[in-house]
Amino acid sequence: MEEYKNGLKNTRDILVELGLNPSQDDCIAVQHVSTIVSFRSSNLVAAGLAAILTRIKQNRHLRALRITVGVDGTVYKTHPQYPKRLHKVVRRLLPECQVRFVLSDSGSSKGAALVTAVAQRLASRKRQVDETLAPFKLSQEQLQLVKATMRAGLEAGLKNKGPSAVKMLPSYVYHTPDGTEHGKYLALDLGGTNFRAMLVKFKKGLQNNTRLYHKIYTVPLEIMQGTGEELFDHLAQYVSDFLDYMGMKKAHLPAGFTFSFPCEQTAIDTGILVSWTKGFKATDCEGHDVVNLLREAIKRRNYDLDIVAVVNDTVGTMMSCAYEDPQCEVGLIAGTGSNACYMEELKNIEKIRQKKQKTEGDEETPETSRMCINTEWGGLGDDGSLDDIITPFDAEVDHNSVNPGKQRFEKLTSGMYLGEIVREVLLDLTRGGLLFRGRVCGAVSRRAAELCGAGMAAVVDKIRENRGLDHLNVTVGVDGALYKLHPHFSGILQETTRVLAPQCNVTFLPSEEGSGKGAALITAVARQKTHCYLSRTLLDITQRFRKELVTGLGRDSNATATLKMLPTFVRSIPDGSEKGDFIALDLGGSNFRILRVKVSHEKKQTVQMESEIYDTPEDIIHGTGTRLFDHVAECLGNFMEKHNIKDKKLPVGFTFSFPCQQTKLDEGFLITWTKRFKASGVEGMDVVQLLNKAIKKRGDYEADIMAVVNDTVGTMMTCGFDDQRCEVGIIIGTGTNACYMEELRHIDLVEGDEGRMCVNTEWGAFGDDGRLEDIRTEFDREIDRGSLNPGCQLFEKMVSGMYMGELVRLILVKMAREGLLFEGRITPELLTKGKIETKHVSAIEKSKEGLIKAREILNKLGLEPSADDCIAVQHVCAIVSFRSANLVAATLAGILMRLKENKGVSRLRTTVGIDGSLYKMHPQYARRLHKTVRRLVPDCDVRFLLSESGSGKGAAMVTAVAYRLAEQSRQIAQILSEFSLTTEQLLEVRKDAAVFVLLLCVSQYLDSDLCI
Repeated sequence: MEEYKNGLKNTRDILVELGLNPSQDDCIAVQHVSTIVSFRSSNLVAAGLAAILTRIKQNRHLRALRITVGVDGTVYKTHPQYPKRLHKVVRRLLPECQVRFVLSDSGSSKGAALVTAVAQRLASRKRQVDETLAPFKLSQEQLQLVKATMRAGLEAGLKNKGPSAVKMLPSYVYHTPDGTEHGKYLALDLGGTNFRAMLVKFKKGLQNNTRLYHKIYTVPLEIMQGTGEELFDHLAQYVSDFLDYMGMKKAHLPAGFTFSFPCEQTAIDTGILVSWTKGFKATDCEGHDVVNLLREAIKRRNYDLDIVAVVNDTVGTMMSCAYEDPQCEVGLIAGTGSNACYMEELKNIEKIRQKKQKTEGDEETPETSRMCINTEWGGLGDDGSLDDIITPFDAEVDHNSVNPGKQRFEKLTSGMYLGEIVREVLLDLTRGGLLFRGRVCGAVSRRAAELCGAGMAAVVDKIRENRGLDHLNVTVGVDGALYKLHPHFSGILQETTRVLAPQCNVTFLPSEEGSGKGAALITAVARQKTHCYLSRTLLDITQRFRKELVTGLGRDSNATATLKMLPTFVRSIPDGSEKGDFIALDLGGSNFRILRVKVSHEKKQTVQMESEIYDTPEDIIHGTGTRLFDHVAECLGNFMEKHNIKDKKLPVGFTFSFPCQQTKLDEGFLITWTKRFKASGVEGMDVVQLLNKAIKKRGDYEADIMAVVNDTVGTMMTCGFDDQRCEVGIIIGTGTNACYMEELRHIDLVEGDEGRMCVNTEWGAFGDDGRLEDIRTEFDREIDRGSLNPGCQLFEKMVSGMYMGELVRLILVKMAREGLLFEGRITPELLTKGKIETKHVSAIEKSKEGLIKAREILNKLGLEPSADDCIAVQHVCAIVSFRSANLVAATLAGILMRLKENKGVSRLRTTVGIDGSLYKMHPQYARRLHKTVRRLVPDCDVRFLLSESGSGKGAAMVTAVAYRLAEQSRQIAQILSEFSLTTEQLLEVRKDAAVFVLLLCVSQYLDSDLCI
């Protein structure tokens, strides 16, 4: 009907055969109906075909599709318009597809035969593919064998008996987070082509309230494979940029460094790179401490960073997840690389046990019985133990890698190598005319997941057996792109672990913030636990010191006490009403200082001071006492003449900075010389009397010495003038000492129970009875043996400025002798006593130019130090000065606890007056001292007030207070004198009393008569 030429004629013939007699219009109408029906059919077929072609295009992820459609069927073949209409509609619906329609000449029978042939071909290809992929399919027996091999590798790595494929590197991470971590920490993360800098803020007690800020920097390939200096300079620049970005360049934040490569650690902040992995090949790094390399680079950038810990990304992942789940004791990385870590029993780590010789009392406690071990399981199989499961494709990938023969397990399981294994398999299949990409990828990734599962089963089973448990519940913290992004990897890994370790209930917890947060947590935990351990040690010293305070205060026990607790007869600090003109003498070192102090009241209390400094030559210091006090009297005479006050007899306060026994304020018997003084004929004598004798011998002026005080007391009184809450004085300079206001009722050496008196502790002798032997070092003992007073002032020799430089020198000599410094070279200058002074220690510890100063100082000693040498020397200085600040803090804490107890208050508010060159000049000392004190006595609000005018002004203040108290006593006596009666007055009273009694008797008599 729809033929173009004969359509109407054919329509009439068909209708006539149906017994109809159609008109011309009828034939046209019937032809039109036929067209509509066939047109609809072709449109619907075109729509269905378009859907199929669209699906094919989407499946292949193509923008345009070129394809051929085979067509058969009578309608398509015989209908005059159908093919044209179908083709046209399809092309209109899919303009981006080039579709060719081919008519089937032989029909579907030939197609059935072709299907059979293709099926046979595919079956043959499948068999060949199966044979190729068969080595990737691991049986349960093979997986059990891998588990056993991993377990054997774990055990071998824990022993210190030669090299092991599984390194089992100690991380020196002893604790997982407990939720109390708080503060701001910097986390640095290098483990691949990206370097990540992160600021992490933890809020105490709020585990879910953690704030993170980070930036990611790309590490160029030429830097990854360049020199070590270039690499770490890049990292230091990234860190500097991040700190600038956060506005925290000067914050000196504690930092954790996630360094995701095998490192041998000897401490939590030391990591010696064993070997590069993951495509890194920077030179001059393997065998070096990566923390030092980063510190050096940071120093070159002229900023500072406190790198507390270096950790592996695996350990960081475990810590990050342990913050969320306390049961997390295992970390797993399944990404670019592959590794695991776990908390091992410390007793099983032979390399730690053999290295660490335990001292008495250094027993393992439940808190320190475990350590996180970085297995570095990627090396499993490097000894050939996995050869049975390694395929030719694995061997080819290994051969073409940057480290052939190494990290064999990692090359079977990590994302860096899986794609390359797939490529090798596909090449082999392509050469044989076979290509089943999907099955290849699945086989390779499944094997990787199963091998990781076998390794994990070995780890969790070991933990279970370590703890003697029948069943273990444990969480594994996981990170890595392969685990997180592959659609099947995690499920296969978990199922394999479950099957191979049926006695362990293992939960896998993906790390949300990666290992960076973990590095910050390790830093926080390390800081917190170190502070706890240090605080326990220091508090123990505090308690020892407090016992000595009590012993020194007792009348019967004072004679044997190391702390002499000398009464000073200073009973009050300035109250603001003092006034007058005073002289102050200050003798305590090589310089002798004289001051004139005028205290006046106009609108407010003011102090005017004039002073002169005089040298005290060595021959006088070591001569006779007569020469020494003649020298003092001569200097005082010169001062009075220069200031035109020789005709005045001013009150004098004498700061005499040596241990004295006092029975009153203006009397002081020298107990023993300290600070290199050795003048003869003075010990056991009253120094005030000796000075008065020298002044009287001159005869050209007079002086009223009202008070003799220690420099420590002078410091307290100087600061007490500015802050009346000041009740403690400390000197931390050439020597060290402390005084404080003690309740008189506790001082058995002085009569009376009311009020308070300043006690000079003479704490420099703390430990002279052996009480500090457990913390003294060989260097302390050598210092003591070479001193003028062996066995005496042991605490002072551990903390004061006179000995600090020498302590550093002795440590450096030993390190050089052991080849740890200066390439083992020792110069005569380094061996010379006194060549390193405390001022040198202070210079070396300056934050910016410290390393430059270290080099200059060492050069003067004839040494040519390397950059590492300078850093090591700076570290030694920091250790020595830090110990000093901590020990002083511990003893000061004892005094503060004593004050708090005396006052019976729940919280103490007080001020500590402080002076001394070490405290003033050392760049870090004051901050360290304050911080440790506040940690040891958190219930005390302590203000540290630096004495600006030294102890000389304090002597004047003591004299002024004594003058005030004497004047008050005089006024009181004058008032009371009005109530005193003479003998005549008393006899007159007696006479009057007798008359009164007689009159009283008469009165009583008269009263009785009246009653009758």
